[in-house]
Amino acid sequence: MDIVSFLVEQYKLGGWMMHFIAFCLAVTLAIIIERMMRIVFQYNIDGTSFMFEVQKYVLANDIDGAIRLCNGAGRAALPRVIKAGLQRASRDEHQIQNAIDAASLEVIPKIEKRLHYLALNANLATLLGLLGTISGLIYSFGEVAKVPASERQNVLSAGISEALNCTAFGLLVAITAMIAHAWLSSRAGTLVEEVDEYSVKLIDLLSARKYKHSSEENE
Repeated sequence: MDIVSFLVEQYKLGGWMMHFIAFCLAVTLAIIIERMMRIVFQYNIDGTSFMFEVQKYVLANDIDGAIRLCNGAGRAALPRVIKAGLQRASRDEHQIQNAIDAASLEVIPKIEKRLHYLALNANLATLLGLLGTISGLIYSFGEVAKVPASERQNVLSAGISEALNCTAFGLLVAITAMIAHAWLSSRAGTLVEEVDEYSVKLIDLLSARKYKHSSEENE
């Protein structure tokens, strides 16, 4: 028997609760794929290299060039926040900070979106596996009393098999969801930290630019 046939057979032996756990698995995989596409590819950017380029434009007093650089970064999270600050480069520090905060409040929830559902699915799959275990045991002990002694072993084995398959499948889905939640949350946290860190550095950079050009004008 090949591995696919074996898994299908075990799935059938697990009873009706396996369908609900399978639904949790499908939702979990859909969230993992969607969040990976967003967090790892769409929202992600090399923050250090990007800010180095922004710094060169700002120190050269080419704010428009820095904004064009942000526009060319697609839907990456950091450039969207930095762009909001650059668009207020001629304003005072308080207004720049407000623009950055507003952009951050728009971007950060998109980074962390739907991640909590992975933790929910991990708990739900575990509980559904436990429920399947209990229902299998209830079925086993309920049927054993109704059948002749010669058939009791088969009935008991079927119920225990259902219970153990449900438990195993529920734990497998829960472990998958927990690992994905931990990894994706870590990546999302890194993106949020970069937004916070480089936003502060942008404010300092724009302040230094203003001081430099005001000094040159006074001379």
